[in-house]
Amino acid sequence: MRTIDLKRLLDGVRHGRLTTEGALKRLRTLPYEDLGFAKVDNHRALRRGFPEVIFGERKTVPQIISIMARVASKRQPVLVTRVGPDVYRKVRVRYRKAKYHAQARAILLEAPGAPRPRPGILVLAAGTSDLQVAEEAAVTAEAMGHQVEKVYDVGVAGLHRLLDHKGKLLQARVIIVVAGMEGALPSVVASLVDVPVIGVPTSVGYGTGLKGVAALMGMLNSCASGLLVVNIDNGFGAGYAASVINSKIANQS
Repeated sequence: MRTIDLKRLLDGVRHGRLTTEGALKRLRTLPYEDLGFAKVDNHRALRRGFPEVIFGERKTVPQIISIMARVASKRQPVLVTRVGPDVYRKVRVRYRKAKYHAQARAILLEAPGAPRPRPGILVLAAGTSDLQVAEEAAVTAEAMGHQVEKVYDVGVAGLHRLLDHKGKLLQARVIIVVAGMEGALPSVVASLVDVPVIGVPTSVGYGTGLKGVAALMGMLNSCASGLLVVNIDNGFGAGYAASVINSKIANQS
């Protein structure tokens, strides 16, 4: 349930449009609904500003569809991460309006009457091999109601490519920087701007990269002050964090 829905519910009781018993019936499933294999957190949108997101990996299609049904029944957007096109084809039989973002490996079912997206989030990717993680971050932020600017293939092997987009760097409220190999790009970006920068190490790299550990360690040991770092390949976590930050900044401005 969204905050606006709860306010409407309370106003309905206050003005006599809804009985106390009717309100209690609506609120009875507010904390969570037990589906047996999952407990759907209906309260999350009130606490965090966005409903529960479905991590699709290792879930069956019937499980995914069942959870989607409960989230969608509350007139909320539904985001499913880490799923392939075969899962989407089966989901679309039930939800014709669901959209698949192939590079992000995500399914998005938008809520009716979605608000106008907030500008302010910039997603940078060091190389083409990092795009899957960058797109997951971008789709997550878009699902949460934000307008995302993307600049890809601007790694430190050719720094002039990044500097050509300095205007976008300076206009952003939050910047997500996705990089593998040695993970240097977030440090460079954080040294140029005065806004939050979220580094996302990817598992892209050669043997000594240790599947992203080298990039993670490089970002954690950055000499650029204020750089935030999420886990390896965690585009979703970066997109979510950037959305929370951007919402707070937008509400204060």
